[in-house]
Amino acid sequence: MLTLLLRFVAAWPLLLLHTLGVLAGWLAWLLDSGFRQRMRDNLRQAYPADYNRLLTRSIAQNGRGALELLAAWARPAHAVSKLVRDCQGWQHAEAALAAQRPIIFVTPHLGSFDIAGRYVSSLLPYPLTAMYRPPKLKWLEPLMQAGRARDNGRTAPATGAGVRILMKALKSGEATVILPDQAPGAGEGIWAPFFGKPAYTMTLLPRLAEATDAVVLFFFAERLSWGRGFKVHIQPMQGAFSGDKLADATVLNQNIESLIKMAPTQYLWSYNRYKHPAGAPLPDEVQA
Repeated sequence: MLTLLLRFVAAWPLLLLHTLGVLAGWLAWLLDSGFRQRMRDNLRQAYPADYNRLLTRSIAQNGRGALELLAAWARPAHAVSKLVRDCQGWQHAEAALAAQRPIIFVTPHLGSFDIAGRYVSSLLPYPLTAMYRPPKLKWLEPLMQAGRARDNGRTAPATGAGVRILMKALKSGEATVILPDQAPGAGEGIWAPFFGKPAYTMTLLPRLAEATDAVVLFFFAERLSWGRGFKVHIQPMQGAFSGDKLADATVLNQNIESLIKMAPTQYLWSYNRYKHPAGAPLPDEVQA
């Protein structure tokens, strides 16, 4: 019954979903002190001068992002792709396809990452494999999996087995999607600056790129106003991975920051980006 209800709500017009999302965002702000504190701290860390101007819009955008996930997961794949009104930068993917090189699509928690992935998947001539972590709300996982693992979409869990799935896909000349700003587990990351503060950053992405000679493309779906849909931005990585873990993690975070600056209120500032994973070493500044 719950799944049927969620699918019913997912079919509502995007403007209505976004309106409800604004209410959900403010409700979370009022009722969840952890949500409120993380958003304040993270946004103030990244944009101290513009904090007051960006805060209220970011609360609303967080809520919009949560409600539109239902549309991304429960609507037919072709209907999800049609929500994208414009795409800038697809020529970079076309160049990689022409060169027969695998592609690592990288999208942070910015805009609508699920709709961006669905759209990109619809344009590729082969499967797109996305690494994922199960949602905290376990009852959402079947809906999420059904929405992502269809047509050209494949999923791989954020485990050793999932990494092998990604590696196999890339070595077969296919494409993968990775969210680079999820805090990895102990031993799977390194502390690197993110908006001027150490954040435990994954080392997996540079390793995959080096092992498979993949083209790394950063992208996200910008949420347009008044429920008009989305605009996908795709751009090649700025800089290069060198094999040095700290240098590579720094390059990765710099590219993430570059995307966020394009739509700062649409980043998931409520995510605990600076958390200390259990068993991971402390950053140098804490150890000092």
